[in-house]
Amino acid sequence: MIILIRTIMNVLPEKQKEVLQTLLSLIEPSENEKGCLNYGVFNDVEDKNVFNIISEWENRQHLDHHINSNRFSVLLGTKSLLCKPLKIQILTVSDSEGLKAVNSLRKKLIPPN
Repeated sequence: MIILIRTIMNVLPEKQKEVLQTLLSLIEPSENEKGCLNYGVFNDVEDKNVFNIISEWENRQHLDHHINSNRFSVLLGTKSLLCKPLKIQILTVSDSEGLKAVNSLRKKLIPPN
């Protein structure tokens, strides 16, 4: 089972660069935390003031440790730089499939020429 956490940040336009620098500084230390499988910061293609942080964790205990870390406190400390409240989603993934499953399904759905 994998735990995903998605954090959505709507940043004040005048604080966009400051928040981006803060978020970028959190990537490597977070990736080095025990149990972190992936940690990424993404900018919305339609609104440069919206950031998504998506991270993947081996289990809930590792995620809980991350949430209680100083790094996560830094993230929570940016709330005064946001124009909307921080949105956080924690998802538990019990099963996942990849490209092989997509290709297999497409072969079943697309009739041969």
